Amino acid sequence: QVQLVESGGGLVQAGGSLRLSCAASGSIFSINVMGWYRQAPGKQRELVARTTSSGFTNYADSGKGRFTISRDNAKNAVYLQMNSLKPEDTAVYYCNMFVLTSGRTDDYWGQGTQVTVSS
Repeated sequence: QVQLVESGGGLVQAGGSLRLSCAASGSIFSINVMGWYRQAPGKQRELVARTTSSGFTNYADSGKGRFTISRDNAKNAVYLQMNSLKPEDTAVYYCNMFVLTSGRTDDYWGQGTQVTVSS
């Protein structure tokens, strides 16, 4: 069983910064893809950024130049540094990982953390 625990959300004024963290625990052999998604009220969940174990990283256009994803493989953790936040960044942010356990790879999600950006 693998669990993802997120932290770091909150309320911030426009132009401010937040750093989200997500750590996985359980019977983990390796983690290939780590990513962040978000879902605003009334909208579909969308990709924010993701990174692979080989170093490939991609960002949604909405976050390019403002958001930075990073990972610590030793801690099974992924981070999202968000700068120059805008009200339209308000959403619940979810981390997502493709985790290799004993012989299989499964898709896991965190519980979500609320990010609210006030104007």
